Amino acid sequence: MSLTIWCNTKFSDAVTKRLVDGAKPHRVILSTNASASVLAGGTKDLSIAEADIVFGQPSVEDCVDHSRIRWIELSTAGYTRYDREDFKEILRKRGVPLTSASQVYAESCAQHVLAMMLGLARQLPHAMRDQVTDRSWRWSEHRYNSRSLVGQTVLLLGFGAIGRRLVELLAPFRMTVLALRRQSRRESTVRVIPAEKVSSALAESDHVVNILPENDSTLGYVNARRLACCKLGARFYNVGRGTTVDQTALLEALQSRRLDAAYLDVTDPEPLPVDHPFWTTPNCFITPHAAGGRHDQDEALVDHFLANLAAFKAGAQMTDRVI
Repeated sequence: MSLTIWCNTKFSDAVTKRLVDGAKPHRVILSTNASASVLAGGTKDLSIAEADIVFGQPSVEDCVDHSRIRWIELSTAGYTRYDREDFKEILRKRGVPLTSASQVYAESCAQHVLAMMLGLARQLPHAMRDQVTDRSWRWSEHRYNSRSLVGQTVLLLGFGAIGRRLVELLAPFRMTVLALRRQSRRESTVRVIPAEKVSSALAESDHVVNILPENDSTLGYVNARRLACCKLGARFYNVGRGTTVDQTALLEALQSRRLDAAYLDVTDPEPLPVDHPFWTTPNCFITPHAAGGRHDQDEALVDHFLANLAAFKAGAQMTDRVI
């Protein structure tokens, strides 16, 4: 049976051809309201009424209004705007699976965190700052402030695809890895921490990696009380969502040196205003929501979708299924 696939992600001509050819014999409709940014929310589009399958960032309203839709694949790892009980209940009642593209971004995000962990441990951002400012030869300062990751403790706030890949990358450093997750089932590679034990886990962790998605239960999760529980001199990394952190409290923790440093790939708002104090806080390092980036991102998104399309038609397990 031929299906109609609707997509509102703006790809290059070559990647669009990859999608259209790979989906054959099924028809692909390209939305006239397409966006090149996977972070941009979709707007209502009349053409989605023809769709059996939706790929990209559709509006929640369109997904609710059109009962013809049989499967939705998001072009992002996060699914904040879709993480609503009323919406998820509608999909469950209709038997409509919702999949994300977590695996597309997991490797990049995990490598990004590891790069900053190593960079900070070896004083690389500080040395680069010297190079582009006064070119001071701070030999003793950088040499004796450098650290080894071996034997340190990492706390992961969230344990999905990114966290799992990061654990694999950290294995050679023989670090102790703790993980907070919604489900408390046992894991072979990490020690799962129940929510009520987070304070004690923060107190023993040298590195706190925030991978939390945005939802009602995570807004402002990293707050002044939890930051006060952190081990003195710990380092904080955020590749989750900016809204999960009380940024005023984080700034105070950095300025007081309770935290040795913070690395932020996500902020609230984005872009971060040019006059925000994070930019000029010496122990705060920022990248512009680029952790998930990779040169072949769009090809990988299409390949992820096509693999799930084959599984959908075969009635097999789809990758990154949310519902």
